[in-house]
Amino acid sequence: MFTGLIEEMGILRSVQRQGEAMILGISASKVLEDVKRGDSIAVNGVCLTVVEFDRGGFAVDVMPETYRHTNLRELKPGAPLNLERAMQAGGRFGGHLVQGHVDGTGTIRTRTNEANAVVFAVEPDDPALLRYVIPQGSITLDGISLTVVSADRGSGLITVSIIPHTLRETVLQHKQPGASLNIECDILGKYVEHLLGLRDQAPSARRAGGLTESILRDNGFM
Repeated sequence: MFTGLIEEMGILRSVQRQGEAMILGISASKVLEDVKRGDSIAVNGVCLTVVEFDRGGFAVDVMPETYRHTNLRELKPGAPLNLERAMQAGGRFGGHLVQGHVDGTGTIRTRTNEANAVVFAVEPDDPALLRYVIPQGSITLDGISLTVVSADRGSGLITVSIIPHTLRETVLQHKQPGASLNIECDILGKYVEHLLGLRDQAPSARRAGGLTESILRDNGFM
C-alpha cells in the first residue's frame, strides 16, 4: 500500500525486453535507504517488486499483464520516474490509499497555467473509468495522489490542479499534451460498486438486512 506522495524522481537506466516482459534498471538514492529484495516500490504508480539492487539503483520485473495495462511499455532509458516505497505503519498519511494497481492509462489533452498552479486535463483511454471519479475526490496519476477538480462524462475529461511543489518534484514537470499517464481510481468507489453488484445478485430474502444504497448514502459513501 502507498500514499501517492512521491519520495524522489529516479532515472531509467536500462530496459531489457523479451516480448511483453521487461526488466527495468532504475537509478535512485532515497528509496534505497532501507531496501531489501522483495520490497515493493511504486514506479510511476505501478507497484513493482525489487529483484536486485546496488548502491546506485535497483531492478524490477514487469510481467505481460503490467506491460499491457500501464505506460511502462513506453519507457526508454533516461526517462524520469516517480518513485515511492510502500508505506510504513505509524507514519503520517498525507495522501490517500493507493494500491499501485493501475486501472488504465490516459492522455494529457491540455496543460494550462492558472496563477501559481498548472491545470492538467486528462482523457482516460477507457471512458468507463470516469464512473469512479468525482469532483474533490482522490485520484492517482503516475503515482501522484491528487484531488479531482472536475470529471466531465460529456467531454470524457478529468482535470486536476497541480501546485508548484508537486510539479517540481515529480515527472509531471516533463509531461506535455499527448503524454501518457497511469491512472488509479480511488479504491473506495470500486469496492462500493462490487458490493452493490453482489447485493443485486443475491436472493431478496438474503438482501433484506444487507448493504443498501440508503445505508451507503446515510454513512457518507455516496
